[in-house]
Parts: sequence; structure tokens; C-alpha cells
Amino acid sequence: MKLSPRTEILSAAIIATFLCFVFPMGSIDRASPQGTRVIKVLVPFPAGGSADILARQLGEQVGKMHGVTVLIENRPGAGTVIGTEAVARAAPDGNTLLLSSPSIIITPQLRRLNFDPLTSFEPICDLASFPTVIAVNSQSPYRSLADLFKGARARPGELTLGSLGPGSINHIGIERLKRAAQVNITFVPYPGTAPAVNALLGEHISSYLGAFTDVAALVGAGKLRAIAAATRTRNEALPNVPTIHEAGYNFDNDAWFGLFAPQNTPRSMVSQLASWFTLAGDDPNVKAKLMGQGLYPVGMCGVDFANLLRLQHDEYGRIIREANIKAE
Repeated sequence: MKLSPRTEILSAAIIATFLCFVFPMGSIDRASPQGTRVIKVLVPFPAGGSADILARQLGEQVGKMHGVTVLIENRPGAGTVIGTEAVARAAPDGNTLLLSSPSIIITPQLRRLNFDPLTSFEPICDLASFPTVIAVNSQSPYRSLADLFKGARARPGELTLGSLGPGSINHIGIERLKRAAQVNITFVPYPGTAPAVNALLGEHISSYLGAFTDVAALVGAGKLRAIAAATRTRNEALPNVPTIHEAGYNFDNDAWFGLFAPQNTPRSMVSQLASWFTLAGDDPNVKAKLMGQGLYPVGMCGVDFANLLRLQHDEYGRIIREANIKAE
């Protein structure tokens, strides 16, 4: 039987009302592209830095490859503590992650905090390293690490090695190097990279230890000279600069950026995230962009990354105690 136009309109209205009750808007949204899984990566450093660049490059690629939305939130403050504690308190559902550096295992050894770096998180992957170097002014008489150490031994305590600090990974690295080489060289702390590099340019310090990217342009311009790579292997950008390890010292100062989830995140979720982010870092275009920023994809995940954290936690803790390093 054919319904009248008025009856058809009324029937459609009744059906529409029924569907609104059975399938509320929220459930419709979840089935739409706007309702895809959202992963938030907290970066406890300011926007524009290496950690931020890494998070955004990998997050964008993960989104393309797996149809999820990856949001990057910069939450700096209190020496990375604010962002780190926020993730430690987050739900362990794999949707709130932390991208951090060795500060996560250093800072809790300098002051009392509300998280434990070895138990409050599930380590996912060491995503990338950023190589460090020792550099001097181009007018410096020290043309090699051996020259610098020879000068330091001739004048104990007079030569200086500047970097971020106190309490940074570079500060701890310098104290480790002093012990490995049995050399008395004075550490000079700076609140930022720029003032430390400017001090080296002005010859206010004898040498500088920091990320290669911070001095790359000045080395290329002939204003500074890189005399040693603080890595196990030679820096691809400085193939002719020997490593500290090659000089006979069991030492490296490779800093890393790693990905963490809150404690008790399901193992299957951690494995999935590890796979997603390492595959993103292996993409040739992403890798080229990262290496252009001095970031070298690593992809050390799971147990291997957890073992590295425990090893560095113990080693850094020992140096902090021996050198009596205090927080600012």
C-alpha cells in the first residue's frame, strides 16, 4: 500500500528519532575518522628543540602508517619534572607517552620526586641518539684530545671544560671522563648551550663538551675545532675526528631520546608502540630529516633499552655521589 507524502515524512521523522536514541552522536563519531585512536606524546622540553623535532617527525609518520592521531604536547618546566610526572600519573592504556632523555634517570638522583625512573614507567624504545663532541677555539694550541690532556696535566685545574650544568648528562660525562683519563680539568657550568658556545668563541673556557649540532656550523666555518667525538664510533658528519674511545679511554657520552609509557601498560601495547615508532624511524625520508638535525635513529627496544637504563642509572648515580653533584 502506497503511503501518503504526509505519512512518509512522519515515518522518516520517527525512524530518525529512534536512531538518535539507539546510536547517539558519540558512537557515530567513534566510527568516523575523527574518532580514531589518539596518542598523546608529552615532551618535557620547550618546542623547537631536538626532542620536539623527533617527536613530531615520528608522530606524523606513525599517524600516516597506522591511521592514528599522534598529538605532541610540550610540557617543559622544573628540569623536565612537570611533564615526566604527568605521564607517570597517566592511565596505563598506551595513549599517553613520554619522550625523554637521560634526565629521566639523572634528576631523581639529585632531588626527591614523585616517580622512580626504573619502576614508574614501561621503557618502550631508545629512539635516537645525538652525538656529542669536545671542541676548542680555532686559535687554541690544543689540536687533539692528547694535547688538551697534556696541557691539563701540566697545569692541574687551570684548563677548563664547559657545558650545560650543573647536573646535566654532559656534566656527569665530564666527571666520568676526568676519572677515566685521571686528569684534573675544571668543569664550568652554563645555563644554556648558547652562552657556553659563546664563552668558547671568546676563549673564556679552554674547551667545550656538547651536542655536535650546537657547534656544527661554527666548526664548518673554521671558528671552532672539534678534537674528539664522545661516541663509540666516529660521527658520520666528522669522519676524520677520532673518538675518545680511540684515544684509549673507556668512555662515551652518547645522549639519547627514549619513549616511555606509564607503569602497568599492557605488554602487547608496549610491543605495538615499539614496532610503530621504530618503523617510523626506519622510513628513509624520516631518517634523512632526523639526521639533518643531528639525530641518529637507534631503535633499541624492550629489554635492551631497560638494561641500558639500569646500567646508566647505576653509573650516573655513582658519579653523582663521587663528584658530590648537586641540583641547581
